[in-house]
Amino acid sequence: MEEIARIVLALEEHEVAEEVMHFLDRTGRARVVATASDERQLAAAIQQLEPDAIVASPSLAAPAGSSSSGVLLALDTSETVQSLRGAIQAGARGFFVWPGDRDELARAAARALPPADLTADRRGRVVAVYGPRGGAGATFLAAHLAAAIGRRRLECVLVDLDLAFADISAAVGAPSDEPPRTIADLIPLSAELNAQHLDGILWSHPEGFRLLLAPGDPETAALIGGEQVRAAVQAIRRLADVVVLHIPRGLDDVTQAGLRVSDRVVVVLQLDVLSFRAARRAIAAADVQDRCLFVVNRAARAEIVPGDVERVFGRPASVVIPVDRAVPGAQDRGRLVPGRGRTGRAVARLAARVLEEAS
Repeated sequence: MEEIARIVLALEEHEVAEEVMHFLDRTGRARVVATASDERQLAAAIQQLEPDAIVASPSLAAPAGSSSSGVLLALDTSETVQSLRGAIQAGARGFFVWPGDRDELARAAARALPPADLTADRRGRVVAVYGPRGGAGATFLAAHLAAAIGRRRLECVLVDLDLAFADISAAVGAPSDEPPRTIADLIPLSAELNAQHLDGILWSHPEGFRLLLAPGDPETAALIGGEQVRAAVQAIRRLADVVVLHIPRGLDDVTQAGLRVSDRVVVVLQLDVLSFRAARRAIAAADVQDRCLFVVNRAARAEIVPGDVERVFGRPASVVIPVDRAVPGAQDRGRLVPGRGRTGRAVARLAARVLEEAS
């Protein structure tokens, strides 16, 4: 039987609280076990029930933020500077506006349920997404693969190893109005990383995955080496079902560490000679021939066809993603393309292939 996240609800407006309670209960993924109308009641409910998550008005969130029990999700009927400030000060993992963000709230509440096993024996799947030639679309594919896995209600962490440029941050619309927590903050904790540490560093995307950002600063990036990256990824995989690595083009120490720690390497190809040549060289240099899956991105009519992947690399392309004119505009705006479209369905097939091999 699937477990359901236990929620304590603390909202100032009684009618809104009723709506939220009935909505969460109907999802089948969360159940409201107590309600509170003031800080005293909220603190008592948290202490007695130890819920998986607390959904609270920013003005009532202080007891939840100071508690070690449960994930705090701030909810209000409008987005104001005061409500956002209250949510940040309380340490909320996410801020949601009712009712517009109710689906995102439901997903966040369901993810608050702790995994059944957070012991050192857990080993989540690590999948590297690598475009040996610039412009192949590795950033696009890494973000959409993480989203496809997140939609399957698996704990997925996307790690951006493009340390100096941090392209993933812009591609998924990560906040840029304040200094982000990045892999540089996680590395000192690798030896003793736990779920609470991870919660404080990762950024949650509405599509159901979480993101470990890159610093995007060449000076900070220069301080992070391959061994540190390997240790960080090994620590994260103990706390997640799937870790997706966004690997930058090149073969420096960080790139090779990311490739070698991965169980699968998704090689992103375009239908041209330079892309195939770069992929062959990179695969040989990193010695990951036996772990590669191939994806043809932005496929269109050309002299080289998807069938040539098997002729050159000894195995066929797992997925062929067609040209999609909606992708550049969406990525420029920090948005993902819908999972229901042709591109989204193609990436979902790749996610199914990756997860099938993990079982």
